Amino acid sequence: METAKITNTLIERQKAEALTRMQMLNLMGNVRKAFRSGKLYYSERQNAMFNAVLYFVDNNPSWEKRIKDIESSKGILVYHAQLTHTTMGDMLSLLYVSKDEHEWASDRNALAKAQACAYVMNLDDPDCSEFGWIGVKPSMGGVVRTW
Repeated sequence: METAKITNTLIERQKAEALTRMQMLNLMGNVRKAFRSGKLYYSERQNAMFNAVLYFVDNNPSWEKRIKDIESSKGILVYHAQLTHTTMGDMLSLLYVSKDEHEWASDRNALAKAQACAYVMNLDDPDCSEFGWIGVKPSMGGVVRTW
């Protein structure tokens, strides 16, 4: 029973940290409100000429399931996603808060420099999915990936 209490406390701290990061990224109030109620948005940049367009992740149930599986297996909390179309396939970058609280301050510092820790799901070749860093910038209440 004690383990569940610790886990819930960690999840609540991850949610608070995620909301801080969402504010740092100037994500639209509706995006933050939806996150608080358990719904996740993603930003899509359809081509270099457009800014971010926002959609609900649950519009694509297979993505939603994959995100939940990754969160559960890795102990992360995804707070926003960004879809990029590339020559290597479609990439869904999951911005997340790790379970390692000692990393959070450096993650926020990196975010202030337009760099975010992400799990990048290669939607066309899942074996090429990986954790890493990406460049992001606020756009139209969402984010676009810069590198």
